[in-house]
Order: sequence, then structure tokens, then C-alpha cells
Amino acid sequence: MLLLLAEYLQQFYKGFAVFQYLTLRGILGVLTALALSLWLGPWMIRTLQIRQIGQAVRNDGPQSHLSKSGTPTMGGALILSAITISTLLWADLSNRYVWVVLGVTLLFGGIGWVDDYRKVIEKNSRGLPSRWKYFWQSVFGIGAAVFLYMTAQTPIETTLILPLLKNIEIPLGIFFVVLTYFVIVGSSNAVNLTDGLDGLAIMPTVMVGSGLGIFCYLSGNARFAEYLLIPYVPGAGELIVFCGALIGAGLGFLWFNTYPAQVFMGDVGALALGAALGTIAVIVRQEIVLFIMGGVFVMETLSVMIQVASFKLTGRRVFRMAPIHHHFELKGWPEPRVIVRFWIITVILVLIGLATLKLR
Repeated sequence: MLLLLAEYLQQFYKGFAVFQYLTLRGILGVLTALALSLWLGPWMIRTLQIRQIGQAVRNDGPQSHLSKSGTPTMGGALILSAITISTLLWADLSNRYVWVVLGVTLLFGGIGWVDDYRKVIEKNSRGLPSRWKYFWQSVFGIGAAVFLYMTAQTPIETTLILPLLKNIEIPLGIFFVVLTYFVIVGSSNAVNLTDGLDGLAIMPTVMVGSGLGIFCYLSGNARFAEYLLIPYVPGAGELIVFCGALIGAGLGFLWFNTYPAQVFMGDVGALALGAALGTIAVIVRQEIVLFIMGGVFVMETLSVMIQVASFKLTGRRVFRMAPIHHHFELKGWPEPRVIVRFWIITVILVLIGLATLKLR
């Protein structure tokens, strides 16, 4: 939106051409979303408190969590608002990738909103039934996958890239839709499972979003892509604005979500942010790198799968409680220790993911 205004004003003053630079608009996206989050956060928290939209806490979980009961939830709406406004202000709105990622983010956020609404407003402990949650996730995930497949302009946009192996590329054809579906829906649920402690999910999301933003910028630049032997995806660079907005909104939310949290993200934020990360990774053809950088999300998901499978097959639990962050809490780790150590792990994994840019 502001990009169009800047283009118009260039005829009067050439200095407005500076807004053509992706890096500047990416930084402005960060700062705008951060400012919006910090400005709107207190108002949103008060509104949630007045409407008594508070988190329900499981009685079978760590006892330290009982004090969190009633803490305002559905704060993910703050993140989505800041991301949306910042992206619309600074991104090139003629870019199809911007609309795909923004659309997926808001649609998955809508699923989470319905789930949260039924839990905290209607007092329905089941929320949105799992079959309907996965149904709508599948509809939106497949829809995005089909759109990306049908609008692909080059074969590389539907090819599986293997990090570290520069000469191996696997054309996926129609199986691109299947892979994209699993990446989007899987990452959405993985972030949702991780969102169980104060700040545990949002900071890794910001870190992974930062890493993917670098991939977007490089993949959208023909020279950098050729030099680094990564896929050149025309238009992908514009997603750095969305990634910047995600970073700013996430950091702004963390201001209120850090231990002890004043507000929780809820499914409205977790499902949306996970889907956004998955969609971006698909566009820049870095699904495997997402798997690496989002290792904490993968670990949380696997812990739930292992726990459920073990209990059904043997009647025994592998972990004291799943997801795995609760296991460490029940072993005696204070909540801030679990959170910070998971952050540290994510920093390391994101750096490893970025290292694949040169190790080819």
C-alpha cells in the first residue's frame, strides 16, 4: 500500500525510490509490527480480562501451572493483526506469494479462533472437534498447495531440494501438492503443540521466521541464488516483508508473553504461525531446512506421537508427560530453564539451517 504511494511520490522527489529496496521494507515491517504489538497489547489484555477470556489449566499437569488459570488467552489475535497491517502497508500487493502466505496465516488463525472461542467463551472443553479441525486444516492446506502448483512458473518451484547435495533435485510433479499439504498442516500442529509454556513457542517461531526470511531474500535474487546454488524463485524475495512483520509481531507479543505471562497465544496464534512457516518454506523450496531449523517443534511433535503409540501398544508411557517440555518440568526443571534451553537449541538449529547455504 505505502509502496504504491512511494512510487507515485517519486515523480516529485527521487528520494522515495529508497522504498523499492526489500531490505528497507523488511526492516520497516519489523518495526511497524513491533510498534503495533506494543501499542495494542495492553488494550487487548484488558479487553480479554474484562470479558473473562482466560486459560483453563489441566489438573493433571505440573502443579506450578495451576496459578496460570484465568490468564487471558487468544492473544494470537494481536500477532495476526500486527502481521496483517504491517504486511499490507509495506509489501508489494501485486505479489502472489504475499497473498498466499497471508491468506494461509489468517485462515489457519480462523480455525484456531473457533477452537479457542468454543473453549473459553462457550466453556466447551473439547473446543473444535479434532475431526473438524483437521478437516479445515486439510481444506486450506490442499487449497494453498494446489494454487502454488497451478501457478508455478518454473520447474524448480515444484522440485524437492536436498540440502548439502547440490546436484540432486527431485521433480515432484503432482506429489508437490501432497508434500506441501503435509508441510503446512504438520508445521501448524507442531507449533501448536509447542505452545505450552510462557514464551516457549513464540521465540522459536521468530528465530525460524528470521532464518526463512534470509532464504526468501536470497532465493528471490537471481545472482545470490546462482552463487549459493539454491533455487531461484522469482518474487519470493517479497516475503521478507512478511517475515519481518512476523518477527516484529512476535517480539512485541513476547513482551507480554514472557515468564510470567500476562497473555497466552492460544490456538488462534499457534496454528496460524506454524502454517505460515510451512508455507514460506515450501515457496522457497526449503522444506527440509525447515525440519532442521524447527527441530524443537519436531521434537515436541514426536514426543506426543511416541507417548501415544507407546501407551496404546504397551500400556506404558515413555515420558512423564507429553509434549516433552512438560516431561522436563515434572523432572524438576523450573519453567524458565526449560524455556531458555529450548530457545538455545533453536538458535543452534537455525544456524545449522543457514549453514546449508554454503555447504553444498
